[in-house]
Amino acid sequence: MIEPSPVKKEPIGKLISCVYRTQLKRMSRSLGEYGIGGGGQYSFLKAILMTPGTTQDQLTVKLKFDKATTARSVKQLEAAGYIKRSADPEDRRSHRLYPTPKAVEFQPVLQALLDESNARLTRDLTPEEEDQLIVLLQKLNLED
Repeated sequence: MIEPSPVKKEPIGKLISCVYRTQLKRMSRSLGEYGIGGGGQYSFLKAILMTPGTTQDQLTVKLKFDKATTARSVKQLEAAGYIKRSADPEDRRSHRLYPTPKAVEFQPVLQALLDESNARLTRDLTPEEEDQLIVLLQKLNLED
């Protein structure tokens, strides 16, 4: 168990926001050479790789981004050749998103960069502290 620090505590939301922004910056720098930009595009690509045929609306809900960010990221990933859109046969207004062969080939590189980034983020934690952090973050109420 982590002992409470006598130092002034920062607000939890602020700390989580700082961690998130730092992680986004690191990943954007690492992925820039692969034509994948900021704004969490890697999150969208990973989700599409994990669930081929997902829709933009499903991505928006799953990743908790707004619709505009999802649309922008999908458009940029498509322009970079990582995903393709296909009309949804059940709903012509919707498109299914699929990884291209380029994305499938890139998946191990993406996973290695994500693993490296997570290792860097938790490098000062013991394995027990890392497990505890994961449990605590998962307990947070993230529903709207």
